[in-house]
Amino acid sequence: METYNTDDIIFALATGWNQSALAVIRISGKGAIKALSSCFSRPKSLLASKNATLLHGFIVGENNHKIDEVVLSINLEGHGYTKEEAIEITSHGSLAVINAIMQELTKHGMRQAKGGEFTLRAFLNGAMDLTQAEAVHELVSSQSQMERGLALGRLEGALHSRIEELKQNLLQAMAVIEIQLDYAEDEVEDFDFPVDIIEKTQKSIQSLISTYETGRLYSQGVKIVLAGSTNAGKSSLFNLLLKQKRAIVSDIKGTTRDYLEAQTSIRGIPVRLFDTAGLRDSSDIIENEGIQRTKELIDLSDVVIYLVDGVDEETLIDRSIVDNPKTILVYTKRDIKHRKEAISISAMTGEGLETLFDSIVEKTASGISISDDSTLVIESSRQHNLLQEANESLIKALELNQIDMGLDIIALELNCAITALGSLTGEITSDDVLEKIFSGFCVGK
Repeated sequence: METYNTDDIIFALATGWNQSALAVIRISGKGAIKALSSCFSRPKSLLASKNATLLHGFIVGENNHKIDEVVLSINLEGHGYTKEEAIEITSHGSLAVINAIMQELTKHGMRQAKGGEFTLRAFLNGAMDLTQAEAVHELVSSQSQMERGLALGRLEGALHSRIEELKQNLLQAMAVIEIQLDYAEDEVEDFDFPVDIIEKTQKSIQSLISTYETGRLYSQGVKIVLAGSTNAGKSSLFNLLLKQKRAIVSDIKGTTRDYLEAQTSIRGIPVRLFDTAGLRDSSDIIENEGIQRTKELIDLSDVVIYLVDGVDEETLIDRSIVDNPKTILVYTKRDIKHRKEAISISAMTGEGLETLFDSIVEKTASGISISDDSTLVIESSRQHNLLQEANESLIKALELNQIDMGLDIIALELNCAITALGSLTGEITSDDVLEKIFSGFCVGK
């Protein structure tokens, strides 16, 4: 990995790059404590510090000019996040202070870390496996409580433990086969091909693979477009779902000329919600442009909630939209009239919303139920691809056994599955793969 030099002492701002009460600057690398002591007001105390201690003092520049009052959190080698010699500087959160401290660190031989470099060092030093390292990034970028819980479970090692269990099952099966390969057939009595172990492992892997789409759903969110004719209640529902007055609500038709976009969540699923211009024939050039944008958004959406005025019996319904499998037909103004033939809601009272939410989850969650934070779900495409490789190898091994293919050929397929699982946790991983994974992290992690 040419862009990552693990011999350097690195530093980065771990908190947001904005004015705040406090800021945290992380430092890691062999010799970090000695390097920092040359710009700290109490160098002897710093050099003599024990692990997991806090030390108060000042970062100083030339001629012992005080830059800021700080508290140092010290980790000796073998401890802390990276398992390297490391210090976290807690300073005041002024941007001028942060800049001055970082410039001083550069003067004393340290360099700014690249994205994900701290977590890369934690992985290389055995503090975590690759699934946990990916979970760090997933946790930092989580958009909902559900996604946070799922990522935290992976960070705590849930996926690592499952993969290790699956790999041990396959190693057990390989041991049985290798005994048969090492001895003549007449020397091994009652050989039983470990079909049960392989089938059980293959089904477990398949079960993990099936969670991928749901994992992506919770990480990337779902694009939901509110569509329908003018005055169908789109803006009212938009405001209700956001719990704030974002869209203008009026009895005058054509109020919404362009779409509005906002972030929210429904049943823990991150949602990009769009309120759009009403669909109708219009001679207004600007309104027609809004209607065209509505149609473009519908094409790009994951779910369309097509709203129909539940009171107006003469409202026309665009069947080309409603008949699309991703569309949910919803009648509005339930507080005035309840339409039993479809989902019926009231943006005034909130009636019917839970039924609508049920339908949204059914459209988006691929039938997979996630009941709590402990559910194991994958969202990394790298993990998904490697699980697919392992799954295909095990299916092939089972097929080869059914046609009485030689055990040496079957063993090759099992080895491919074991290798894929090892790559998943990072036991077997190229530098290019590591660089691709960690370069997507934020600086400071």
